[in-house]
Amino acid sequence: MTEGSRHVPCVGGILFDADGRLLLIRRGNEPGRGLWSVPGGRVESGEDDHTALVREMAEETGLSVSVGPLVGSVERGRYRIADYLCSVEHPDGAAGSLRAGDDATDARFVDAAAFAALPLVEGLTETLDGWGVLPRI
Repeated sequence: MTEGSRHVPCVGGILFDADGRLLLIRRGNEPGRGLWSVPGGRVESGEDDHTALVREMAEETGLSVSVGPLVGSVERGRYRIADYLCSVEHPDGAAGSLRAGDDATDARFVDAAAFAALPLVEGLTETLDGWGVLPRI
């Protein structure tokens, strides 16, 4: 937790593929074990949000990303999560291969129908809808 704050700083990545599908991971640990969410995690000591997000995306999805603008932030219990729009670092294929890793048990791009059918972490649909970043197809 940051000094003077009761919240643990966290980051999340919002990444779409060329078809407008949204990248989600299935959480392997609490909170939300077994539920689907955008990839991300805690900001480690000495990291800024962008550094933490690049690390978390690589660990959880195998992808190298560039971090774009802040889309929004939410508080979930003791966690304050800043979600950023991301893009694949090297669209020519050198960005890595999508694979689940670290505390993710699965990782995939989902369209709107798949998104609606998955068991999601609490508040994800409403939050992403409010920010206008639901899967585009």
